[in-house]
Amino acid sequence: MRIIYCLFLILLTAFMTQKKKRIIFFGDSITQQGVESGGYINRIDSMCRFENKSSQFEFIGAGIGGNKVYDLYLRMDSDVLSKNPDVVVIYIGVNDVWHKVSYGTGTDPDKFEKFYNAIIKKLKERNINVILCTPAVIGEKTDFTNQQDGDLNKYSAIIRNIARQNQLPVVDLRQKFLDYNKQYNTDNKEQGILTRDRVHLNAKGNQLVADEMWKIVKGL
Repeated sequence: MRIIYCLFLILLTAFMTQKKKRIIFFGDSITQQGVESGGYINRIDSMCRFENKSSQFEFIGAGIGGNKVYDLYLRMDSDVLSKNPDVVVIYIGVNDVWHKVSYGTGTDPDKFEKFYNAIIKKLKERNINVILCTPAVIGEKTDFTNQQDGDLNKYSAIIRNIARQNQLPVVDLRQKFLDYNKQYNTDNKEQGILTRDRVHLNAKGNQLVADEMWKIVKGL
């Protein structure tokens, strides 16, 4: 009886001290705002608690406004690897496309792919699980007259291809946003459906992103 009791205590202690799976969301201003009240990371945390999984996960935002893929690569050691994550969710690409027009400092497709692969290589060397995300929108018109639609489709295709080559899960936000706007943006509005300014997420946009990411994160 004493042996059984001791085994029970050992198992109980092991369960209570179970290491949480540390998830880092790595990206730009969309991710930076994700940790704020109503942001997508904040919502993922709320859904996690609602499903009684808070003992299993820890969520950390590592987003900086204006970042492009090479910025992520340059700050990997300090902002990601030093925190010893179990999973990294990479959500980048909007500024690589957007800043080509607005500032002339975007990222060419070939360089985007090289830096993206370099990030994945460093994470895989540390046995860190990786989830990729396609960039969603820069303008929400449904008739493909948003100026950067073509580039967003191209860069999203690059990310999907990288995911296939590396056998990694991908949260295809580009397609999800296009599908949602096709159904609900019947007036062909430029913003206000899932974004507040063509790019950054409103409440519905944050919830959509949270829902899609949480599906994959909790299954790892």
